[in-house]
Parts: sequence; structure tokens; C-alpha cells
Amino acid sequence: MYRPYETLQIAGRCVSVVGSGGKTTFLRHMSERLDGTVVLTTSTHILPFPGMPLVAVGTDAVSRERSLRDIQAALKHSRVVCVGRPLPSGKLTDPSSTVPFEDLLRVADAVLIEADGAKGRPLKAHRPWEPVVPACTDLTVCLVGASGLGGPASRVCHCPELFCGMAGSSPDEPVSESAVARVLNREDLADVYLVNQIDALADPERAIRLCGLIQKTACPCSLMPRGG
Repeated sequence: MYRPYETLQIAGRCVSVVGSGGKTTFLRHMSERLDGTVVLTTSTHILPFPGMPLVAVGTDAVSRERSLRDIQAALKHSRVVCVGRPLPSGKLTDPSSTVPFEDLLRVADAVLIEADGAKGRPLKAHRPWEPVVPACTDLTVCLVGASGLGGPASRVCHCPELFCGMAGSSPDEPVSESAVARVLNREDLADVYLVNQIDALADPERAIRLCGLIQKTACPCSLMPRGG
């Protein structure tokens, strides 16, 4: 198991997580390793974290102070809580129209934000309105799913046409390390990159080569044990 914290120090009071291939797993992974109280939330949409206390915020201005009190109370009983506005689909959406992210930093030591979606695909290209990174973010971390290497972009990429246009490839050809790096470097959306799912590769060196092609700090990792 490759643990990013053994080789890379990730620190910041407000961290936005973007990309694909393990954002939700990384958020839980990071929340468990930070000191102090942590709020997990989203600037777009996220599923509630199983087994984690959830503070559901309302939609009216009157709810703001009440929601902050509820979050403070929840953090007295659990070091990590999830905060969001419930949707009929069962997902949570951005709570900041009621409780701004800056207010969350008033009541918690750290705020971790999932700032885009990938529809479960290991790789993606970002559309013009993505990611939604709040202004109070100290650090942006981009997850990259190594399990997508070698698969056709049409199957392994979210927004494959956009990805291929940026990579200079076709949707049916296997995705290479250089193609992924071209997209990431062109987008330049993050401070730190984690090439996750290295255990899914027959040749783990592919993830290491990809890290070498990324023009920012990059680290290969596996956030789940082999077979997990």
C-alpha cells in the first residue's frame, strides 16, 4: 500500500480536492490523519459518508447561525463531521448559500471540500465551470486514477471528447501517461497531484512515469490496500 503521507506533506486549513479516481476515499483518508476537528463538505455534490455524523443545513438565512451551532455541537461528539444541504436524490450539495465556507473555518480546525465530480471514471477533463474551488482554499489537491491508463478514453474518462481534444488523441485509443500529463499540465488546476490506484496497474512504473511528466509536485499512491 502506497501512503501519500509517507512521502508528501499535505497541509492547509481549507483543502479543495479535484480530479478523479479516489476523491471521496482521499477525503476520508485525510480527515482521519489530520489533527483537530474536521468538516467534510462539497462545493458541488457529494454522497454522505457512511458511518459519519451528518449536519444537514437548510436553505434560508435564518438557518445560518443555527446550522453553525449544530456543527459545533456535532464536533464536540465527533472529531470529523460531514456538512451539506440534502437533495431529494440522497446526495448533498454545497452548503455555502446558508453557511459560507469561511464560517465553517470559524468552528473547525480544517475544512476539506470535494470540488468537482467525475461520474465514477478514473480520469477526466474539466469543463469550463469546473472545478468549483472556493476563494478561501489554501491548497488544491488533484486525484488522478491510474487504473485508467491503457483503457480507451471513451470508457475511462469523464468528458472523453474534451479530454481527447486537450490530449491530442482519439476516444478509441488507449490512454497513455503522456496524454494524461498533457491534460493535467494544460489545465494546471492544482498545487499537488496524487496518482492513485497504483495497485491496479500490472506495471506500477506507469504511475511513476506519469508523476514525472506532471509539472507540479506529484506522488504515486494507493489509498486502498490491494484487493480492497
